[in-house]
Amino acid sequence: MIRDVSTKSFQKYKTRIRGSDQYIMMDKILAQTTNFLLLVLLTWINPFHENTAAQQPQKIEYDADDILYDRDIASGAYRLINNVVFRHKNTTMYCDSAYFYAAENSLEAFENVYINQGDSVFIYGDYLHYDGNSRLAKIRKNVRMSSSTTRLTSQAVDYDLHRNIGYYTSHADIVSGENELRSRLGYYYSRQDLYLFRDSVVVENPEYTIYSDTMKYNTLTNIAFFIGPTQIISDSNDIYCESGWYNTETNISLLKKNASIENRTQTLTGDSLYYERETGFGEAYSNIELIDKEQNVVLKGHYARVNEKTETALLTDSALFIYITDNDSVFVHADTLRSEPDSLGKKEFRLYYKVKLFKSNLQGKCDSMFYSSSDSVLRMFYEPVLWSDENQLSAEYIEIWIRNKQVSQLHMQNTAFIINQEDSTYFNQIKGKKMICFFRDNDLYRINVFGNGQTIYFAKDKEDIIGVNKAESSDLVIYLENEKVEEITFINKPSATLYPLDMIPQQDMELKDFKWQSHIRPIKMEDIFRW
Repeated sequence: MIRDVSTKSFQKYKTRIRGSDQYIMMDKILAQTTNFLLLVLLTWINPFHENTAAQQPQKIEYDADDILYDRDIASGAYRLINNVVFRHKNTTMYCDSAYFYAAENSLEAFENVYINQGDSVFIYGDYLHYDGNSRLAKIRKNVRMSSSTTRLTSQAVDYDLHRNIGYYTSHADIVSGENELRSRLGYYYSRQDLYLFRDSVVVENPEYTIYSDTMKYNTLTNIAFFIGPTQIISDSNDIYCESGWYNTETNISLLKKNASIENRTQTLTGDSLYYERETGFGEAYSNIELIDKEQNVVLKGHYARVNEKTETALLTDSALFIYITDNDSVFVHADTLRSEPDSLGKKEFRLYYKVKLFKSNLQGKCDSMFYSSSDSVLRMFYEPVLWSDENQLSAEYIEIWIRNKQVSQLHMQNTAFIINQEDSTYFNQIKGKKMICFFRDNDLYRINVFGNGQTIYFAKDKEDIIGVNKAESSDLVIYLENEKVEEITFINKPSATLYPLDMIPQQDMELKDFKWQSHIRPIKMEDIFRW
């Protein structure tokens, strides 16, 4: 039944809707701040979207217990009271009371507002403004929007019922399974089951919390896509990236752009990081850096496989081991680099094939190397060679002892050999079964030779070579200053001969196993990548 009522008799109804003015004002502010952004985002998500304005508008159908006509409201305006129902295309809207503007094909609904679109989206609120021509619904105050996978609460939501797109600009909370999400601004694309969150995005999960600038979230797959600076914090680690995705169902992620994973003992960074939280397994690609905070070690490369739980790592493609010392680190390159804990939890590092080492006062090469943080010793295998200033040191096996972040000793075993070039033709030489070289403040100052000690040294008068001193002794102690031999002490049955330079046989100018290898010495750090 439709009744015409006067303004005076209808005054009690107008009192109930005065509060809607603040929502209308809010609408104007929201429209000014979001129209441009919405247009950009709609084009980005679906560049082939339909043009709503071009659609032929369909009239809104309505029903209520009481339908009142009031000419003082607007021409063709009706007041609907109790059990109010509106139907428009595939959408049904319910409320306690409403104004319906027939000429504009629009309505305002009050109290217990409920929108049902095709049994797929359900929206509740205290106030609704709906334009039947554009099919834009503006829901205000105590807004709740739910689908089969999510539930949203906010104070203001606009929903385009034609494109099935909702958006808010004044904060919302969303629940999706175990995840609780919130942001200041967001868009919901129901056809794609997709949320786009902007500004102060937070995802709370029982195992971690995500903080992001911009994020897309698929409500069916529970995958979060990051489009800006993002941090994922948990009890086990802290993850950062500026692009990528995280599957909140499987806890598998792919992190890009300044990506890093940091835990108590190490930090992993790279251009791209694949990570499985449940197993701790990860893969890293390009510009990788693994910092071991407990061992003063940095590992680099362009491909890595790591396991956070077992604390193991494998790096290839320009693999680099860096032992951090005071003002002068040790750089070691190899084809393959492995890291794993020993039985005591200390780290062990293995470097395989074409190993080269660089330090400002020590360079070297070998086929493979092993470093244990339990004793801070670098072990070199298969034809190892070291260079310290003007001295070349070689043996079948060499150990570099590091103490207080400095090289303290070199242990050389089996065919230990030290060569020093006197000029372009002559070489000073020391040989023995075993040698221990001692360093002080990074300078070689003493060499102990054990077993079959042999030396060839060229005697000089000022700058001129005047003879060759060839000596043998079971053991030797050699003292150096500024990397030059100052004194040799022969122990146990020494024998020595000083030959004039022109009288020494040519075959006696070099000890057995003499091999000068300066052409493969790395002169600068970059040379360790050349073989």
